[in-house]
Amino acid sequence: MDYIEYIIIFVVLIIILLAILKANKKDAGLDLNKLVEYLGGKENILQTEIKLSRFIVTLKDISLANKDAIQKLGAKGIVEIDNQLKIILGPESKQLKKYIDDLK
Repeated sequence: MDYIEYIIIFVVLIIILLAILKANKKDAGLDLNKLVEYLGGKENILQTEIKLSRFIVTLKDISLANKDAIQKLGAKGIVEIDNQLKIILGPESKQLKKYIDDLK
C-alpha cells in the first residue's frame, strides 16, 4: 500500500514540474505589445514584411522607434534604412507580423 502513495506523490511532482516548465517557456517569448509600443505604436506602422528571420517594418516616423528597448526585448540585431527597420528576431518574426496585421 505504501508504494501507491509514492506513485501518487511522484505523479503530482511531475505535473508541477511540467506546469513550471510551460510557464517559463511562455515567458521566454517576445512581448508583442511592448514591441509594437517600441515601434511607435500601431499608428506609426505603415507596412510589415518578413524575410527568413528578419522582420522588416516601414514606419511613418522613425524617430518614434526605441531601438535600444527593442534590442533589450530580444532582437538579435537592428538595421535602420530611411524609414525602415530591419529587425533580426528569428522564428518569432512570423508571429510578430501576424500580430501586427491582426491589430490593423
